[in-house]
Amino acid sequence: MSSEAWTGLAVAGVLCAYALGSRRLASTPVSSAMVFVGCGVLLGPAALDILDLKRDTGPILTLLEAALTLVLFTDAMAVGPRDLRTGGFLPGRLLGIGLPLSIGAGWLLAWPLLPGLTGWELALVGAILAPTDAALGKTAMTSPRVPTLVRHGLNVESGLNDGMALPFFVLFLAGIPGTSAAAEGTAGVFWRALVLSATLGLLVGTGGGWLLRRAQARGWVSREWAQLFVPAAAAASYALGVLVDGSGFIAAWVAGFAFGLALRRFGTTDAATGPQEGPDGVAEFTETLGGLLASVSLFVFGAVLLGPALEHLSWRTVGYAVLSLTVVRMLPVAVALARSGLRPPTVAYIGWFGPRGLASVVLGLLVLEEHVPGTELLERAVAVTVGLSVLLHGVSAVALADRYGRWHEETTATGRELCEGTPVSVPTTRRGTAVR
Repeated sequence: MSSEAWTGLAVAGVLCAYALGSRRLASTPVSSAMVFVGCGVLLGPAALDILDLKRDTGPILTLLEAALTLVLFTDAMAVGPRDLRTGGFLPGRLLGIGLPLSIGAGWLLAWPLLPGLTGWELALVGAILAPTDAALGKTAMTSPRVPTLVRHGLNVESGLNDGMALPFFVLFLAGIPGTSAAAEGTAGVFWRALVLSATLGLLVGTGGGWLLRRAQARGWVSREWAQLFVPAAAAASYALGVLVDGSGFIAAWVAGFAFGLALRRFGTTDAATGPQEGPDGVAEFTETLGGLLASVSLFVFGAVLLGPALEHLSWRTVGYAVLSLTVVRMLPVAVALARSGLRPPTVAYIGWFGPRGLASVVLGLLVLEEHVPGTELLERAVAVTVGLSVLLHGVSAVALADRYGRWHEETTATGRELCEGTPVSVPTTRRGTAVR
């Protein structure tokens, strides 16, 4: 049997096994990410050596890029302007203050712990590991015991920060000699990857959302094909970004936000067809497909990146991974939430649940494809950090959500007013509910 057949059989087997016990595992500390990453490590060259996915990284990178494109599009699509205003300060502070500070902190702490990397390569590490992934801390962001304000803020942050970290990634990559981005120069990268890609994404998203809404209003499109229209729009925006030598991911992220905005803006109740589905309804299939691809991507991550990295562990990479999940995340969050009125347990809870996931894996592999001089060390740092995040955030999500929820309930029962108890609408971001 060929290696491709073994790989397909292994992925299908793991998916089927997890699907059969998914409901039972949902209430345990064992997350889907832990299962898929663990199986990837077990079946990869670091353990049983049944699979060797590094022989041809082209299809692997295509899979990961497709997964990230769908995730970027649907996450941005689910977040509307109202979500950024709801709850007042939390999403804005986490994205506007916390994210840049996290990138900077990751850059500075990498300097003494990852010797041999240039300044731009160190900056890349900070940008790659700044985005969070709600799927890895699903319970922490969906538990009804956690105040809605906190759940909403974490979900919106996770839905947008991966897209907001992309410009930093592209510009830092352009500073490294020998990369494809460097050949364009900083001005060229800024124009193609940021301005042109974002403009094309805006056009695709706005036009696509308007066309879908008009077709729905006239009863021209069935629900099934409306669902299929969404991944097609995501793929079109990504492809246009690539065609102009820009960033397909930035185009997809902007397109998703514009697509959701257009659906809300032009959405009406038609006399003939009745109420029309909003962004959540038409994105259901795309979210499920993106979740499936993300799960397979985590399996690949375990076999291709994490397994080999575990064979060459050093105190420097482990130390950086620990600091990345604690100091690099929690200190910027504390600064961002200073004088917000939130209590220390809430700030600590928000700071801890900044899990790293799919975006970091894909961006790390893109650097690997660029043959950056320090790519091996960078790759190990990213792999160990994401692997540790999968384990620690997965294990702690249920227990800490219950403990924090209990603290909030007991404190509220004493009659003290808490900013955490500020009523907000249920967030539209659904990333934490995806199959991941």
